[in-house]
Amino acid sequence: MQRRSRGINTGLILLLSQIFHVGINNIPPVTLATLALNIWFFLNPLKSLYSSCLSVEKCYQQNDWQRLLLSPFHHADDWHLYFNMASMLWKGINLEKRLGSRWFACVITTFSILTGVVYLLLQFAVAEFMDEPDFKRSCAVGFSGVLFALKVLNNHYCPGGFVNVLGFPVPSRFACWVELVAIHLCSPGTSFAGHLAGILVGLMYTQGPLKKIMEACAGIFSSNAGYPGQQYYFNSSGSSGYQDYYPYGSPGHSEEAPRNYDAYTAGLSEEEQLERALRASLWDRGNTRNSPPPYGFRLSAEEEMRRQWLRRFDGQ
Repeated sequence: MQRRSRGINTGLILLLSQIFHVGINNIPPVTLATLALNIWFFLNPLKSLYSSCLSVEKCYQQNDWQRLLLSPFHHADDWHLYFNMASMLWKGINLEKRLGSRWFACVITTFSILTGVVYLLLQFAVAEFMDEPDFKRSCAVGFSGVLFALKVLNNHYCPGGFVNVLGFPVPSRFACWVELVAIHLCSPGTSFAGHLAGILVGLMYTQGPLKKIMEACAGIFSSNAGYPGQQYYFNSSGSSGYQDYYPYGSPGHSEEAPRNYDAYTAGLSEEEQLERALRASLWDRGNTRNSPPPYGFRLSAEEEMRRQWLRRFDGQ
């Protein structure tokens, strides 16, 4: 497998322009770091594609397990990088804001390694079942397997909607499977097993025991058993702060699609905003007459005399 010849990397230029269009300050830290890491390894690869791609023959038979770490962050060419990282940009913004940065970092790390492991198992099983050793030599690189796993998460947290696949509306719960087949039909050179491995890893997280295992492992290394995520709030002017907590009690709780109102609502839901407004209104009614004026307000002499007169009248 040869790396593409050096030249004008149009895909890389488009990716950078898209990142700057969104705004670096509006991209959560783990998502931004993932983008930067993939771009860095594209421009400065640790090894050639042939030495970093993932296959049963190279990993298992030749005991070269470092490929599990290298293969997700190496791409065949600039367009391979562009399509993967453009997808990562939007999935990362949505999921990291929902899950929190620390937990999202655990998800990315786990998915990157586990997707490779499942890919090797699939290739080995097919090779043995079909008695076709070429499957063991099939080599794959790229972040798309992880992206399919993140796609499963994204569809899990936003159920009931529709996704546009090749111009056709597809229910979100079936979107991953339709895209798996569609991509393979449109681009036969892509890794069907790699994409399928990503879907299986995503299902292991949303429907299987993977999430609980990750939470248990995180609790061992964290002083807080709940392992709270780091919730970021973003608006058009950049990051407006963060808060350590699990929204509604759990890191992966399903809720409405993220809005851009967090900078104004402090991250409160509509019910919490209403409750806080009612409490503030009741407090104001009971303290308006006897409380000092709000900070920054100065009463005129006439208003001060009127307030003193009202206090006398109330006391009679």
